[in-house]
Amino acid sequence: MQHTVTEGHFADVAPGIQLHYLACGHPQAPLLLFVHGFPEAGFAWAHLMPAFADDWYVVAPDLRGYNRSSKPAGVERYAPRELVGDVLGLIRALGRERATIIAHDWGGAVCWNVAIRAPQVVDKLVILNSPHPYLFAQALACDPEQQTASQYMNWLRAPGSEARLAADAHARMDGFFTAYGQSSDWYTPALRERYHAMWRTPGSAGEHPLSGAVNYYRASPLHPPEPGAASTVPDLDPAQWRTAVPVRVVWAEEDRALPPALLEGLSDLCSDLCVERIVGAGHWVAHEKPEAVREALQRALAG
Repeated sequence: MQHTVTEGHFADVAPGIQLHYLACGHPQAPLLLFVHGFPEAGFAWAHLMPAFADDWYVVAPDLRGYNRSSKPAGVERYAPRELVGDVLGLIRALGRERATIIAHDWGGAVCWNVAIRAPQVVDKLVILNSPHPYLFAQALACDPEQQTASQYMNWLRAPGSEARLAADAHARMDGFFTAYGQSSDWYTPALRERYHAMWRTPGSAGEHPLSGAVNYYRASPLHPPEPGAASTVPDLDPAQWRTAVPVRVVWAEEDRALPPALLEGLSDLCSDLCVERIVGAGHWVAHEKPEAVREALQRALAG
């Protein structure tokens, strides 16, 4: 059956917060969420969503601060608890008690926390290139290579990064797609214009359109130390970061920002884990290798 992805859906997920979402499939089918990362939006998943709509009601939200969703002012509005609350609120707003979740990058960071803090709402978590928070914290605190690879986070956290990202027709934003993948052929002129239009979408009064996106980095306690400085990453207790939710990981091995070394130790934190690696792709694996990712996700959902 052919399925159409529709846009223009909105859900009230928290006081004063609406999430816009794309949808595909029958609304009474089991719920499958696709959750994007930086600097994307729900439409980043549109090319994959129809492949799952025979069996699922497939929903891809714009996270808080992105595209057509609410963009509240203030760094504190992007704290991890707020972002987790949005996912839980979306599941409730869609009339469900549980969901299966596929998530990438910042979407993965949020949904790792959902699975750890609210396992009763997650049937299965499927992660694409997004490290477990405990393992990422350890790497940011102790691994010089990861600290170097993650210095872009401090650049984004700095005051005024929004204006620098928007300068020269969003050249630095384009650079995230061209510098962190093995190929950027997928980033066509038409898709580039869609992203540029999204990055220009106004936020709260007085806020830069990109403030919400960079506030994820500013609000997070996980970031590398500046060169020569001591780490400020909190010392996490691994016992508090385990999950019994079934976890399936699809990892592109050529990710320059998030290398596969971040998978080491993951089996100690997940009681039900399978990992599939994809060679020849970088951070934007869902765009670089869409057929391989589709097949890997179908195996992850089935197994």
